Amino acid sequence: MESDISQAFQEELTCFICLSCLTEPVTISCGHSFCRACLQLSWEDTHPPVHCPMCREPCQQKEMRTNVVLKKLVSIARQASLLKDLSSEEHKCVTHKETKRIFCVESRLFLCQLCSNSHEHRGHRHCPIEAAADHQLERVLKQMASLWEKIQENQENIEAENRTTTLCMEYVNLIEVIIRTAYRELHPFLCKEEEKHIECMRKEGQHVLEKLRKSEAMMIQKSKELRDMYQELMAMSQEPYVVLLQGLDDMVRRSESMQLSMPQGMQPELSALPITGLTERFKHIQVHIFFDNVTTFHYKMNLFNVLREFSFGHHRKDTSVDSVGCYLASWGSLSFNSGKYYWEVDLQESGDWAVGVCRDSWLKNTNQMIDDEGAFLLVCVKEGNHYSLLTTFPVFRHYIERPLGRIGVLLDCDDGCLSFVNVAKSSLIYKYPQGMFKNPVQPFFSSGHEGRGFNPAH
Repeated sequence: MESDISQAFQEELTCFICLSCLTEPVTISCGHSFCRACLQLSWEDTHPPVHCPMCREPCQQKEMRTNVVLKKLVSIARQASLLKDLSSEEHKCVTHKETKRIFCVESRLFLCQLCSNSHEHRGHRHCPIEAAADHQLERVLKQMASLWEKIQENQENIEAENRTTTLCMEYVNLIEVIIRTAYRELHPFLCKEEEKHIECMRKEGQHVLEKLRKSEAMMIQKSKELRDMYQELMAMSQEPYVVLLQGLDDMVRRSESMQLSMPQGMQPELSALPITGLTERFKHIQVHIFFDNVTTFHYKMNLFNVLREFSFGHHRKDTSVDSVGCYLASWGSLSFNSGKYYWEVDLQESGDWAVGVCRDSWLKNTNQMIDDEGAFLLVCVKEGNHYSLLTTFPVFRHYIERPLGRIGVLLDCDDGCLSFVNVAKSSLIYKYPQGMFKNPVQPFFSSGHEGRGFNPAH
């Protein structure tokens, strides 16, 4: 009868997935319990709703809660097994014929009471074997939790790098079309310069793509190393306490060392290549813009923070600018309905900035959605030491070096299109397709920060 109860008790403490004694047991919505690590691996590549590995009942969220009662019962069972192992003849002290119930932290040895008081071990730290075993298991579980976070972080980086590679390829193809169109409109006879420009851009684009693929390959290799280490720790967590007490230190050191160096995603950036006489061609239509309407917007989900989240996602850090959520914006009183106009804006060494045109209705809307057809902007956002250049409606990221100094804005009201020029490099950044917006529109500029000198017009 007693053996039947013991067997039933042991079965209840067995994980359905690994068929070993539960380690860090968690319970899900249907009531079944599993090892945390087993369930994480089982659900890792599955999107909600997930299913219970035992009864297949659906769970809308990957929610798992530590089962405190089961965890205590598992600890009792493992300690009982430890004491049973230690009571065997092979674990008795050869010298004093006593059961070894004390663990020496320094020498990692099991000792009897008399040996722990000997000259050799008297100055060492000692503790009951049961307490030492529980501590060692917690060390393993702590390493596993930290390692799992790194595995997930690395997987996010792999997916982000893969997306960046695809977007960068699309960007190079799109910019090639825009550059060819620009040459044919501005310099129809400069065929050699056009081909040289395109060839340089293609070569650099190919080089960037190769670096992105190598970066992704490094992340995939790191993923394998992290997962192998996780499996090794997982196997160790399921070992009897006798093994856990003596074979852990090297494994923990390797795990900690592996987590110190994590491959980071690239921020690809192509060079701004010049087009001969680009800005000179617009001098005859250049106008002076008075940004005489200045205001400060105070809300966290503003233009810059939304695009910062879009660009940097999970790598973002909370900054003082984000928490304040304010930025300075200005626009010209003059609205443009027809004709062509060109003006330049001084960026004033701003980290965050936005330049372009917008409709009056967009300015009056406090939500100011970035995918709204009321604003056509070139926006730069900064995160740490990295910058991201984007255009709005639709939101599109540009993998090209950040312009410094002045930005040229070419507005063609008749064709309903807008172009942005890197003045210092005489380089075309982007040109919206024809018919993208309806008139009237107003010039817009924002420095992204409150309280600085503000005179963007040139």
